[in-house]
Amino acid sequence: MQFTAAQIALMINGKVEGDASAAVGSFGKIEEAKQGQLAFLANPKYEEFLYTTGASVIIVNDSLELKQPVTAALIRVPDAYSAFAVLLQKYQELMRQQLQGIQQPSFIATSAKLGDKVFIGAFTYISEHVEIGNNVKIYPGAFIGNNVKINDNSILYPGVKIYHDCIIGKNVTIHAGTVIGSDGFGFAPQQDGSYKKVPQIGNVVVEDFVEVGANATIDRATIGSTIIKAGAKLDNLIQVAHNVEVGNNTVIAAQAGVSGSTKIGNNVMIGGQAGIVGHIHIADGSKINAQSGVSKSIKNPNTAVTGTPAYDYTSALRSQALSRKLPELEKKIAELEKLVQQLMTEKVVE
Repeated sequence: MQFTAAQIALMINGKVEGDASAAVGSFGKIEEAKQGQLAFLANPKYEEFLYTTGASVIIVNDSLELKQPVTAALIRVPDAYSAFAVLLQKYQELMRQQLQGIQQPSFIATSAKLGDKVFIGAFTYISEHVEIGNNVKIYPGAFIGNNVKINDNSILYPGVKIYHDCIIGKNVTIHAGTVIGSDGFGFAPQQDGSYKKVPQIGNVVVEDFVEVGANATIDRATIGSTIIKAGAKLDNLIQVAHNVEVGNNTVIAAQAGVSGSTKIGNNVMIGGQAGIVGHIHIADGSKINAQSGVSKSIKNPNTAVTGTPAYDYTSALRSQALSRKLPELEKKIAELEKLVQQLMTEKVVE
């Protein structure tokens, strides 16, 4: 499938400079692109490649001033990086629209309801009373448990497992290997030292426009729901425990873990490998640095914390700066002690 520079400019509200009929059928990095490919230039340090690339069409910033002639057609936009992202999204959506039908072998229960333009990949298992909305794409090897509901335009990549009774909103993306709705870690200690499993009878609710990375796990609630609210973005290899709530537009980086019943506010940023204990609250707009251990609630909005246990980010930086000076401070203290001792000796002699 090919598009001209003029057609692409219409998609991203850009202006063509050069041959508007130049056609492209694929994408390429500006330093490697060949004829018939589209590239973009956003970072000035790659500008040298603008004059040597083989790309036929290049998206550039309005502010770019050419130092020499270029052979490619240019599409000028206010922000080349954002425009290129929009274009990639449109291209991806176009490719997905072509993906329809039910591949075999796969199992679909007779009680399941499928919407229009659905794609079901081979070796997928869809259980009883499942509801799948319009334009949902489920890639091969997925498992959908009883009574699961998946709303319009959502995508489940290969090997995704969604346990019974869970609800997936609209425009949700779940990447390969992720498990949603597995049992929460609930065990009651017994007098003989053993542990008795506490049944986990709740579910997981993933709201609209959420993205969950590969091999993440989101546990079902003991009672009620574990909730990932609209717009949240979860990276790969994340553990979200039972009855946790993750707020709107909160982002969590890879290998972070959130313990049971913790409530995370809106627009929170959590760095990679951070650990959060259970039954606490994280205020809106909080920022938790990578590898931090959060052991108590963050009550004030827009607070930044770091360290284990995590505490105020600015104070932590001061402490780190001081710790680097400890050898120098130790030397000065030793010199002061020596001076004091000398003065005391001189006073005794007098």
